[in-house]
Amino acid sequence: MKIAFLGLGKMGMPIARRLHESGADVTAWNRTAKPMAELGGLQVAPAAKDAVAGCDIVFTMLNDDAAVSSVVLGEGGVATSMAPGAIHVSLSTISVQLSERLTAEHSRLGQTFVAAPVFGRPNVAEQGKLWIAIAGEPAAVERLHPLLSAISRGITIVGAEPRQAHALKLGGNFMITAMIQALSEGFVFASAQGIDPTVFLETVNAALFQSPFYASYGKVMLNPTKQPEATIALGIKDTNLLREAASASKTRLPLADLLGRQLQMASDAGLAREDWAVGQYHLAQSVALTR
Repeated sequence: MKIAFLGLGKMGMPIARRLHESGADVTAWNRTAKPMAELGGLQVAPAAKDAVAGCDIVFTMLNDDAAVSSVVLGEGGVATSMAPGAIHVSLSTISVQLSERLTAEHSRLGQTFVAAPVFGRPNVAEQGKLWIAIAGEPAAVERLHPLLSAISRGITIVGAEPRQAHALKLGGNFMITAMIQALSEGFVFASAQGIDPTVFLETVNAALFQSPFYASYGKVMLNPTKQPEATIALGIKDTNLLREAASASKTRLPLADLLGRQLQMASDAGLAREDWAVGQYHLAQSVALTR
């Protein structure tokens, strides 16, 4: 089974390496050159169309709708270079609308599209402990299961329509954003009452949630790293995609609208490139000080 992997960013690189280390025959491609030390033995093609030529499965881990559209569907996009019967697996967080478009275009070309967006930050991808939400034709999903098991700690089969997995991922990211906002305001409140935010986090998580997500995101917020793994700009992108999908299905999500405004405020305050969780916390601190 020949595999192409397109997109060697912060998430794509560790995933592609783990697939390679599992014994898969992987040819990778990235829009910009990567140092050999980062590649970990991966074979790299000079162009995306070269990477996918003759491949049975094509994974994409690209940044956003624009990148996926350009690489896969644009003029000279890889969809036209993929063989009939090949499977395109999108690991990215993309819009429901684009997921539907990819499904239709691959079907027209005699190919199969499967959505398999991942939950987890780059450090989780390095550990092979992502959680994957997958949707698509059952036969294709079954065929992909061993490969996805090599990069994850669990897989949820959402349904037979790829759009369903991408919608689920947007809903999950919305809940993470809401959690971060609640933690941010909880920390601000605790500090104003003379309570150490670390003590607040440890207590409420132990007493109420017992969630590794609360623990890990709270730790990032209170002890920021120099290099952000996911940015406020990315949060704005994902929240807007959720709101667009909700609007298309005539669904009102007032909290999502509020969070969208909060994230935009953070961006307007110069925090667009800051870590998603850290930026929301900094905005909450700033708002508290101006009142």
